[in-house]
Amino acid sequence: MSNLFSKNQFLKVLVLSSSVCLTACQTIDPNTGETKTSNTIKGAAIGALVCGAIGARENSQHARNAALGCGVIGAGIGAYMDSQEEELRKSLADTGVSVQRDGDNINLIMPGNITFATAKSDIQQDFYPILDSVAKVLGNYKETAIEIEGHTDSVGSMSYNLELSEQRAKSVSNYLTGKGIAKQRIIHFGKGPMRPVASNQNAEGRAQNRRVEIRIRAISG
Repeated sequence: MSNLFSKNQFLKVLVLSSSVCLTACQTIDPNTGETKTSNTIKGAAIGALVCGAIGARENSQHARNAALGCGVIGAGIGAYMDSQEEELRKSLADTGVSVQRDGDNINLIMPGNITFATAKSDIQQDFYPILDSVAKVLGNYKETAIEIEGHTDSVGSMSYNLELSEQRAKSVSNYLTGKGIAKQRIIHFGKGPMRPVASNQNAEGRAQNRRVEIRIRAISG
């Protein structure tokens, strides 16, 4: 009897909390006057209810504890990456690093002038605190894969630029793994001058092309 009561009680709490969330998290569409609930909130509430029901049915404390985080199932990858993007933007504000969102991917653009000295692949000391901030956020969001790309301008030979861009990407990769980011999550490679984002015909454009990009992808499936 006591087990049945605890199951029913647990389900009632879940239903009530989800109902409160769905009500509190609604907005009014200014064009139609209709009340709306975001898909993320809906999904999170449904995920919590489904997982909570499983936990209650199994009468397992472990299952019920796991159900507390089940909202992530409903919220989906987009919400997970939204949260990570927000943390990165806060951590990297006014650092010179650009945070760009591309669907469910997050791109960090790191200009070469703040990461490396000219023609060098050793990270400049002033850039350590910025990479520390990146590593801290990446450590909080382990369900992501990390691609590190090195890029150069077109000055010099192709072979030289490919090697330099590879070494710079490797330096960033090694630094992040040294800060506790799992090596299995990271791949790195150099693109040399093959993916310019500006013209190589002037100094300003070449400066933009000398960069390291970190692409953060959600791990699905």
